[in-house]
Amino acid sequence: MSNIKNEASIKNPLIVAIREQLEHRALWMYLLCDEAKKKGLDPTEYAPEAIKRCGLYQGANLREKGGCGNSLKGLKKALFTKPAQWVFEMKVLRCTDDNLDIDFFYCPLVKAWQKQGCTDEEIQLLCDHAMCGDRGIAQSFGCELDLPATIARGDDRCKIRFVRR
Repeated sequence: MSNIKNEASIKNPLIVAIREQLEHRALWMYLLCDEAKKKGLDPTEYAPEAIKRCGLYQGANLREKGGCGNSLKGLKKALFTKPAQWVFEMKVLRCTDDNLDIDFFYCPLVKAWQKQGCTDEEIQLLCDHAMCGDRGIAQSFGCELDLPATIARGDDRCKIRFVRR
């Protein structure tokens, strides 16, 4: 039996549709990793680096085109918008130039992997790979990403912490 609890409380049809788009992206990721394993490749040898590259690219665009500079206040404004907060059922706990603390209470990516019948262990690994994108964004802003809790590990929320050390 799964230890992962991941049920949405916001049921707005538009938010549900956006979540389905994110689930589709997570499905691609899962299927790519699954096909690689079937062909004898180890996704842990390429997926984290590839996804981090995506995060680095996204972070650079946010800093340059989004006008965020290195400020985590700018990152919050550009990436963690009100619609994004509804999709992931987020609560912004702290936002300064050097710290951005957000709790996520729902994850559409985890939901996609649950729908595919992934084990808790597979979901944890896929989540860790996916979070490499956020690690890349953090690096683009001269920060690190701390994850003291994740839904994928069975916690009641994801604690996402962007920290400039």
